[in-house]
Amino acid sequence: KFSNQSVGLIYSRCHSVIPPPRDNDEKEMLDRMLRVDHAGEYGANRIYAGQMAILRRSQTGPLIQEMWNQEKKHLERFNEILAENRVRPTALLPLWNIAGFVLGASTALLGKEGAMACTVAVEESITEHYNSQIRTLMEKDPERYTEFLQVIKEFRDDEMEHHDTGLEHDAESIPGYWLLKTAIQLGCKVAISVSQRI
Repeated sequence: KFSNQSVGLIYSRCHSVIPPPRDNDEKEMLDRMLRVDHAGEYGANRIYAGQMAILRRSQTGPLIQEMWNQEKKHLERFNEILAENRVRPTALLPLWNIAGFVLGASTALLGKEGAMACTVAVEESITEHYNSQIRTLMEKDPERYTEFLQVIKEFRDDEMEHHDTGLEHDAESIPGYWLLKTAIQLGCKVAISVSQRI
């Protein structure tokens, strides 16, 4: 006899938020989505780690830690979803590991405003990316992807909150804000594009 708890555990291990793909095209689409979502959350974690390495003891430290804790939960969830669906992560994780940390640390060296400008740029890119995925899934079959859509929407809302937090904490006051933001977002676009494929 199984207890309710163990039945729930077995169910959650067998049950994924992703429906079994109907054909190769759907499998490829979902694999690409999961791979890039996982890479994005992994990169965001490394950026916050870099920021915390510099600003841990500053007044902004607790705020960055709070946002990082949410990103850790996102990454954990995508680790689970990748495993449940036997999707390999991008081969570029070692690169995103270093690049994310360097981006987080170098912008944090510009002070709180630099770190917040980086947060605004990255989180805006991730929000736009999630919105694009939501549109794609809604157009294809919203009922079929209900659970996956719930996960993406929840994470998208968290990212938008981080974006707004960055603006509230003087992101735009750093000299060269628009230049910095544009450069970071260009990097994010490239990272998203290659992480889907490799």
